[in-house]
Amino acid sequence: MASKGWQHPYVNIFKHVRIEEWKRATKEGDVLTHTNKTLKCPVFRISGPVPANSYILIPKNSDQSLGLTGRFFYLLFRPTPGKYFVVHLDVTAEEGQVVRISFSNMFKELKSTPIWLQFPFLCGAAKDSVYESTSQSAKHGLVGPAPVSVRWTCLMLDLQGILSVYLNHCYNHLKSIKLCANMTVKNMFTSDLLLDPGVTFREAKQMGLASSQGTGPIPREMAFPVPKGGCWHDHYDNIKFPSEGTKLPFDSIQKGDPHPEHKCVPNQRSPVRAQSHCVNLSKVVQDRVSLIQQITTPKSFQRNSNPVVASVPELGFISNHQKEWLYKNDDQQQESSYSSSHLLPSRTRCDTVDDEIHVDVDAEAGFSKHGEDSEEELVCTPVPRPVSLPSSKESKRQKLLPDPILRLSRIIGFGGATSRCALWTKSGDAVVYPCHAIIVSMKLSSNQQRFFIGHTDKVSALAFNGNTTLLASAQTGSNSVVRVWNYHNGNCLAMVRIHAHSLSCLSFSYGGGILCGVGKDSHNKTMVVVWNTVKVSKGGEVTVLAKAHTDVDIYTMKITFFDDTRMVSCGCGNIRLWRVRNGTLRSCPVNLGEYHSQDFTDVAFEEGHSPDQHLDERTLFVSSRSGHIFEIDYSRVVIRNVRRLLPAQRQHADRREKLTFNTGPGIAINSISVSSSFCATGSEDGFLRLWPLDFSAVFLEAEHEGPVSLVLASFDSLQVLGATSTGNLGYLNVTSRGYNTLMRSHTDTVLGFSVDGLHRHLTTASSDGTVRIWNMDSLHQLYDFVSEDSPCSVAFHPSEQIFSCGFTSGVIRVFDIPSAKLLAEHKQHRGQVVGLTFSPDGEFMYSCDSQGSLALYNASEEEHNVIRVACNMVARGTEQAPDALKVSSDSRCLAFVGPAEYVVTIVDARSLDEMLYVDVSILDIESPRLDSALKVCFSPATTEHMLVATSANKILWLSTKSGRLLREVSKVHKHQCSSLAVSEDSRFLLTAGHNAVKVWDYNMQFGINSQMFIGHSEPIRQVSFTPDQLGVLSVGDAIFLWDFLANPVESLTDSCSPPKVSYTSALKADAEIRGIQLSNGMPRQKAPLPSSSPPRLDISTIDQVNLGGLGSLSLCDDTPAVPTIPDKDAGSCPSIDPRHAVSFLRVTDMDTRSPMNSSHADTLELKQRNPIRPDCYRHFIPRFKSSSVGDQVVVAPQPQEAGLKLKAVIGYNGNGRGNMVWNPEQGLFAYSCGCLVVVEYLHTGGQRHLQGHSEEISCLAVTNDAQTVASAAGGSFGSRSRICIWDVKTGTCHNTLSYHQGAVQSLAFSRDDLYFLSVGDFYDPVVALWSTKNFQLLSNVRMSGPIHDAAFSPTAACRMACVGSEGVYFILIHTEGLDVDLKVDRVKAPAEMGDVELTALCYSMDSFLLTSTNRGHICAWEVNTQCCFMTWKADEGEIGVLLCQGNRVLTGSNSRWLRLWEVEPVQGTKKDSGTVVVLEREIMLDGSTVSAAFDNTMEMGIVGTTAGTLWYINWSDNSNIRLVSGHRTMVNTVVFSSDECHFATCSEDGSVRVWSTSSYELVVQFQVLNQPCGCVCWSPSSEEEKSCVAAGYNDGTLRIFRLASTEMEMKLHPHRVSVTAIHYSANAGKNGLIAVSSPVNGATIRVIRDHKGATITTIHCVYEQCKKFGLEGNELWLAASGDRRVSVWAADWWTEKCDLLDWLSFPAPAYYEGDSLPPSMAAFCPADPSLVVYTGYGVEKELSFYSLVKKQIVKKVALPHWATCISLSSKGQLIAVGSKERVLKLIKSTSGRFQDYSQHSDSLQTCQFSPSGSLLFSVAYNEILLWEVKGL
Repeated sequence: MASKGWQHPYVNIFKHVRIEEWKRATKEGDVLTHTNKTLKCPVFRISGPVPANSYILIPKNSDQSLGLTGRFFYLLFRPTPGKYFVVHLDVTAEEGQVVRISFSNMFKELKSTPIWLQFPFLCGAAKDSVYESTSQSAKHGLVGPAPVSVRWTCLMLDLQGILSVYLNHCYNHLKSIKLCANMTVKNMFTSDLLLDPGVTFREAKQMGLASSQGTGPIPREMAFPVPKGGCWHDHYDNIKFPSEGTKLPFDSIQKGDPHPEHKCVPNQRSPVRAQSHCVNLSKVVQDRVSLIQQITTPKSFQRNSNPVVASVPELGFISNHQKEWLYKNDDQQQESSYSSSHLLPSRTRCDTVDDEIHVDVDAEAGFSKHGEDSEEELVCTPVPRPVSLPSSKESKRQKLLPDPILRLSRIIGFGGATSRCALWTKSGDAVVYPCHAIIVSMKLSSNQQRFFIGHTDKVSALAFNGNTTLLASAQTGSNSVVRVWNYHNGNCLAMVRIHAHSLSCLSFSYGGGILCGVGKDSHNKTMVVVWNTVKVSKGGEVTVLAKAHTDVDIYTMKITFFDDTRMVSCGCGNIRLWRVRNGTLRSCPVNLGEYHSQDFTDVAFEEGHSPDQHLDERTLFVSSRSGHIFEIDYSRVVIRNVRRLLPAQRQHADRREKLTFNTGPGIAINSISVSSSFCATGSEDGFLRLWPLDFSAVFLEAEHEGPVSLVLASFDSLQVLGATSTGNLGYLNVTSRGYNTLMRSHTDTVLGFSVDGLHRHLTTASSDGTVRIWNMDSLHQLYDFVSEDSPCSVAFHPSEQIFSCGFTSGVIRVFDIPSAKLLAEHKQHRGQVVGLTFSPDGEFMYSCDSQGSLALYNASEEEHNVIRVACNMVARGTEQAPDALKVSSDSRCLAFVGPAEYVVTIVDARSLDEMLYVDVSILDIESPRLDSALKVCFSPATTEHMLVATSANKILWLSTKSGRLLREVSKVHKHQCSSLAVSEDSRFLLTAGHNAVKVWDYNMQFGINSQMFIGHSEPIRQVSFTPDQLGVLSVGDAIFLWDFLANPVESLTDSCSPPKVSYTSALKADAEIRGIQLSNGMPRQKAPLPSSSPPRLDISTIDQVNLGGLGSLSLCDDTPAVPTIPDKDAGSCPSIDPRHAVSFLRVTDMDTRSPMNSSHADTLELKQRNPIRPDCYRHFIPRFKSSSVGDQVVVAPQPQEAGLKLKAVIGYNGNGRGNMVWNPEQGLFAYSCGCLVVVEYLHTGGQRHLQGHSEEISCLAVTNDAQTVASAAGGSFGSRSRICIWDVKTGTCHNTLSYHQGAVQSLAFSRDDLYFLSVGDFYDPVVALWSTKNFQLLSNVRMSGPIHDAAFSPTAACRMACVGSEGVYFILIHTEGLDVDLKVDRVKAPAEMGDVELTALCYSMDSFLLTSTNRGHICAWEVNTQCCFMTWKADEGEIGVLLCQGNRVLTGSNSRWLRLWEVEPVQGTKKDSGTVVVLEREIMLDGSTVSAAFDNTMEMGIVGTTAGTLWYINWSDNSNIRLVSGHRTMVNTVVFSSDECHFATCSEDGSVRVWSTSSYELVVQFQVLNQPCGCVCWSPSSEEEKSCVAAGYNDGTLRIFRLASTEMEMKLHPHRVSVTAIHYSANAGKNGLIAVSSPVNGATIRVIRDHKGATITTIHCVYEQCKKFGLEGNELWLAASGDRRVSVWAADWWTEKCDLLDWLSFPAPAYYEGDSLPPSMAAFCPADPSLVVYTGYGVEKELSFYSLVKKQIVKKVALPHWATCISLSSKGQLIAVGSKERVLKLIKSTSGRFQDYSQHSDSLQTCQFSPSGSLLFSVAYNEILLWEVKGL
């Protein structure tokens, strides 16, 4: 086994084991030896009634192995007539797996397992025998006993091919052989040669066949004798398996064509070309292929011609039930060809008679070849009558347009061959780095990329000259190439090929005249080459100046900046100084002494010296892997100083000690960079550190996720570039101490991707073991999933933020992105997952593995339960990964390659039932090899087309209905097609082959139908169109994003439309909604028409009496139903099996700027986390919300059909900043509350509401003419913020802008209203400038720190300013033509004020700027000189609002003081002149000031506070009036008085407020300090004198307030815990005790303990006679508790009677998946108090109607979400239901009709109808909305 040479050219197995001795072989049963008359030699006859009992086994023992490595196994045998036989071969794969290969005529069909393959053997018969004619008519050999005329057979098995095709294994050797009865055997042998038994040695010599070519004749000792003048094939059978060149079924062993291609002609020794004939195709034994096609005419084309057939008649096909041949006479077939570049001289005639098809074409038509890679097309279309085949010069001149149709837009990736290459430009505004074979230049301000394309392999080195005008690059590989580029225009100036490989280092001289490179020569010795590049910029050549070969290891080499002829290098054990003189390159080593064994990594020269300084002054710094930094004396070539980097020492409380250089184990330093003021090091521990030049201590450091492989200071020393070996690239801003990540990337091949079109997210799986989610707009990495198992395929859900991932172990995991939760994990697969996808409608998920199994999942359920698993469905192996499965656009069909690689299967997508099989191997009978399918794809526009990429480099268009071949394109790529996709409109086809992407015209109607694009350095794994069809994605070595130029690019802004949200589970089957989701890759269907009537909720009922009134509602006998859309079938709501959330995702923010504090005592870390929120109340921070909009579908009604009309908004959002505007001249007054903009008319008190946001509004802005209002709110689900531009007159939104990543901090219009400014918050501190003409983005700039306020200059339209944590920014708008640029100058706050933040600003009218600080200072700046000339202390707290008019200044702060200052003389203020600042007026408000607007005289204005109040301020009469009031904290209850004139609210701030229903004004407020109020109710009396309000507090007390006296009338203390529910007649505590107290004397009448231990959530009382229930009393009341129990009582308190009427308990699962359980709520039906409506946590989300009379649930209404509040109307049988998903749902309880209203920005906690049912309140946190009820 040590040597395999002895096995060449073949091994005679019987001779090898000396079978006659039976020592290494054994026999059992009837095994005899005799001389065969036909072969005239001894043979073995094996016979017996049971084949397993008679056999020959080689070798004898099972623990032994033959060890035969020959690829081909030859068996010379003859089956015994009328008997069965079996042969077993045990072969060993490379992996060590033993596989048994068996064949027998007993086997009826192919059976395959991972360790056993069973093939049917179809015995042949003698020529012209009855058996042969019978088998021909059956179109395949007969399965069963061997016929009488069976012949001697030479069977050849390709063991390597069998293992590869059927099990995806690599063949190693043949282990053992077992020949079972009944058969006669001559011999067996193995060989690596493909031998022909029908060719003699003489014939082989004449034909030139030799073993060197892998072929030849069969050995003489193995040959069958042939009579003189006879033909071998007339006497014997030759069977090859797997067969090549014939189209036999793939799953049986049988004889090939009975008429071999080369006939045996006596005395003719030269090959004869075969005539054209019809090939009879065999049928698969077990009828697995249902549709088999045959090509009508064999192609007989001229040599070196590329045939192109535009149209031929439609082909017939053979089904399972058709037994007729399509062709009857071979001689009736005519050759078909035509010119691809000329008009045909005569018309083509196509005659079809019965089953015969004739195509006549001019025989002299020639062929033209369009390049080496031109495609070949064959189109098959129905032709009912003779047609012509058109071809014109004009059509052939046309090509695919536009040209180019793709443009490389962005690349996600860094490195490839190295992560040590990245360069700064001279200006410091861009970074240049390699990404595999492409060089990328990225602009820092905009992340815009520019590409240098030309390398054919990975770029391994980069170098700039001194002024960064010339860029040199080198590629790795055996043939290294160096390119020199003009950096500014991107042109390649020169290309130099060198005889070196592994070129790893380049260095340019400062002037650009010398270029140095280091690589390896052919003997693997280090080679240094120096080029002369002086003339390259003028078109001159690059010449070799010097070259040297050395054994010295060189890791880095750089040309000195002071002398172009001198170089410095370092490597393992050496530091050398080099010099070029007289064409010779010589070097001198530095004496290292005891450090001679160090591994040196990088060199850098000290900067800051003049070029004429003496060399003695030059200091060279060298770093090493041991942590040492060496200072080298360049002139003396000796070490001057050595320092060592040590790990940080731990002190008390795990605080880090500052780093110093001492003795001890060091940290490997990979890179070093020296500037004039500091030294930067990048080390193996992941830190980028900045040191002073004396290396006394670290003064700045940034920690990375992996080893830092590169550090490089910019030319101005203000920024330091850092790269890691884990594929991250970023830079440290030395001034701001902030770190920016420029690029993250996979560190290995990207295997596959999937796109979320709704949120523009991209998920990728890589060989580096990670799954990452990217933002397609910013290229930032959002999530990073790391697992011990290797991911191999990913798929996004089409409408939800859910993605699934398949792993090499076969595990499928499904993740929910917003909650970072693992939803499901499935382990049905045993092999690597090669296909994973969702159906376009989101109902199902599919997966398949490398072992052939296919699984179907229910994607509408959170658990994604398995519906079906089918084995041996998909072709084995990993060739089809990662997109082996394709679903049609209508979600009806699923296609894949399988069960063998030759077959494409289409199954029903809902059941996996087989619909169609197409064997692609029989579609081209002329091919010498079996064609196998590689990839499949449906056409989105028409589901009747399926495209198949084959191993013969073809694309086939097949009919999904019949399997017919419709079109064929050949020579698609030079290599096999690895991926294909079709555009949504089916106009374009996308293919990937090896490293190239091709875009094709789908209809192939041009002369040049494709365009090819290169850029990848590795084979492309997957390619696809983006869901919006505006781009193309390709992955392999990196992630390439291409602009698809065939479609117009959409504008950045769009017209306003209400945000669309969806119920992900309940309404998922809505076809109309699915049709409009074009951005997620769905087909463009017809837009849905609005419903004429509101949609319904399905109702399940048990009360059979009321069935007649329910119409066609579905009844399910107490089984809840899910909500549906009209005209859609109802489906049962899936049950929930909650589970605890398991986090597998790690969030990494890419665009972060973490502030750093410099200190010499402590080291600081820059870790990539969420940005730090500034400690400044002026900065807007969205209120934390426990809810999110998600991907719901809100069934919003048409305005004319709405059942609710928003009447009023109560309150003002005190959490906003600058979210109130007032224009006294125009009378415009607007403010925000939640996600609504309220425009209020002060003279009437009326309101108008602008609805377009779904999140909390942060700020507002108004134009100077008061015609336009802008509002900004955060984005839902982590999307970009949304800015709405409103027309004040019409109340419509005419533009929306989505740009900022985080919230929007400030908005402003310029004085002339030509510009609009938006500022991002601390998460994304970008200032964006927009044009108000079309609201297009003009320019943007990213600030170094958080921005708090911004404003335009009132006098100079081109000036504006911002203030923030880093100081004041003076911004100048520079316009040149259509280009607008922002020039920013940052000035820090005056040093005498200390470490402060500038919080607010305003301009005076005369070129002065006022700013405020977080310590109460006011600073006055002169705009022209940007100097601060005056400061004064204006407040003790932080000033958040600053206004200025004339010489008056207004300040508002968090100390609650509002102050008016007079500054004289402000116009003539100079720094040395005396200035008087006088406090004119002041007033204390109820909270911190967050917004203010005053008139031009500063006499009157409106001010907003954090208490949710808007105050009218009049300084002239020193008055303040509350205009708008609201709660500051969460509102717990809102309730109407019985006469509906007032309503009361209570809040967590301890206040009970009574409001007027007509004017919405606050009437009276009762405040209890430090005690939250949890519930409130009105007394039954409607008289104003007796009207009271009762409130329950957290300390267990009840307080009764009388409105007439505005005083507390009584205080009760019936509970020791929080009061949670209250109603006149009863009140309840958090411990479950219900106390009945007298409102007269406060005495507790009775305490009910039945619910003890559970919180009482609801108490409801109604006046109802209880006699019909069998009890005495005039009042019914109920209590619901958190343990899902409801008690119903009959009471008469005057007689002290209170009896339990009923006790309800509702089942529920053991635990809940959310943060807290939904509340349990119950209420009496106003129309029928004998019905109790209940909802709460349970088995299903539903409303239950319980009859107190029938003692059972009589009706259920299914809900899409858990209810958080309900209210029942007294009229119209309406129910209002609020949910955590921010939706208020109005339901008609009788019909199930409903409407959704999504005007809240948080989850609803309260809703309440008025007693008359005409009004409705809904509350979300502190947002109170009043609705007018119109009914459904």
